Amino acid sequence: MYARVVKWEGQDGDAMRASVAQINEDASSGPPEGLPASGLMILVDPDGGRSMAIAFFGSEDDRAKGHEVLEGMSPPGEGLGRRTGVEMYEVAVDIKM
Repeated sequence: MYARVVKWEGQDGDAMRASVAQINEDASSGPPEGLPASGLMILVDPDGGRSMAIAFFGSEDDRAKGHEVLEGMSPPGEGLGRRTGVEMYEVAVDIKM
């Protein structure tokens, strides 16, 4: 499994909550067209104005395609700060309890 991790800072807490609500609503119909992700996790710190999105992919090729698709997208709403990093990882441990 592979992951693409994106970090944001300088976000407004209310805007962050609204964005996450919109993403959850949109996710009910599945991933965006052309995105070969197997999962998405978003971590938020509304009081600190920062968040992290982790998209999971089954292969390096899917991660590369997913990165291309995600680079063409914008987060929904205003007040979402600035993106401070995009990093790629191979998932070494995935324990579900």
